[in-house]
Amino acid sequence: MLGLDFGTTNSAVGVARPDGTSRLAEFGEPDRRSVTFRSVLHFGAVDRKPSRKPAPTAGPYAIDSYRDEGAGGRFLQSLKSHLASRHLSETYVFGWKFTLEDLVALILADLRRVACEQLGDPGDRVLLGRPVHFAAGPEGHVDRDGDARALARLEAAAQQAGFREVGFEFEPVAAAHEYERGLDHDELVLIGDFGGGTSDFCLVRLGPGTRHDTDRSQSILGIDGVPIAGGAFDGRIVRAVVAPRLGLGSMRRSEHGKTLPMPSWIFSRLERWEDVSFLAQPSTFETLKQLRFQAVEPTKIDSLIRLVEDDLGYLLYEAVEHTKLALSTRDGATFAFHELPRRIVQDVRQSEFEGWLAPDLVRLAGCVDRLLDRCGVAPADVDRVFLTGGSSLVPCVRRLFVQRFGEERLRGGDELVTVARGLALIAASR
Repeated sequence: MLGLDFGTTNSAVGVARPDGTSRLAEFGEPDRRSVTFRSVLHFGAVDRKPSRKPAPTAGPYAIDSYRDEGAGGRFLQSLKSHLASRHLSETYVFGWKFTLEDLVALILADLRRVACEQLGDPGDRVLLGRPVHFAAGPEGHVDRDGDARALARLEAAAQQAGFREVGFEFEPVAAAHEYERGLDHDELVLIGDFGGGTSDFCLVRLGPGTRHDTDRSQSILGIDGVPIAGGAFDGRIVRAVVAPRLGLGSMRRSEHGKTLPMPSWIFSRLERWEDVSFLAQPSTFETLKQLRFQAVEPTKIDSLIRLVEDDLGYLLYEAVEHTKLALSTRDGATFAFHELPRRIVQDVRQSEFEGWLAPDLVRLAGCVDRLLDRCGVAPADVDRVFLTGGSSLVPCVRRLFVQRFGEERLRGGDELVTVARGLALIAASR
């Protein structure tokens, strides 16, 4: 049985070894192999044939295709963030309809194919990771109905990809199993898993005293999560640095002669990577052309139109991600994006970035405190805090846990594949 972590940004898949470790599949060209698979699709313009449904490339191959071809195709990313949505169930690519399940299945099928080639034939059974709550809505609201909707869609996509039997495990629980491998004593551990779309927490007893229990659920004191993570952090940079250069806050003259601000909904969608490519719809282009005609500063709207028309969302994402990573290790960084008619270059201080993240940090801290309170556990009773996922490296995120538990109790490791390794270990026992 495969363990598969289908992530908002990155995915990974593996199987357990007889010695209790895990082996992950590798992707990409021989000179740049990786155990992570970018959760993206690219429909190349060369596939724009009315007589045949287009077949996209996925993962690192999609990124290569996107870079080689430039404008004219369609690049889709962060599909996991749509799973809970009641508003998006399908889209059209070159006139052909694709359901959300179709798109996710294309990624899962590639992961399954490579896993079968490299890891032996693990069969048609898979254990998929799931967040505590799936992302739902632009402000990261929790939607219980959305969670059920997301699981149903993810299961249908997995079956469409060739998996006959599909199981689910909470992602922080999977991370706990991977962390436990190195324990020679019992601990009460707070697991924090920070993905691209969600941040999830698990308070669990781990170690020799519980490792061989038939029902491991008894060792889990509680789980909780919020649909806020790396993607939301990226969106704060987009709103503060990028959106004003594309028209946010600028004015337009309506057909009745009134001076009005540019509509904010366009810029809200720019803050969500999963929405950028879906702006490339005929109705949106008509709106943008009308806004350009009305704009007091039309050159800003020219840049916005170029971003959408040339499907530059992934390149913008790279620039934002580069800045975010730099701010994780330095007091300042320079955001630079040169793909538009008017280049965007701006210095960003770490203190500014942390100010933009303040609302997100409040929700993260509230989630952790709520979990501890519900379990009746004081911070001093927690033996260890294990943080994984890329956003766990953001200094102000880490500071939340230092303030509550102390630096000496924090651990981390293998930020992008901890969940996949844990899923592989759990899958071996099912």
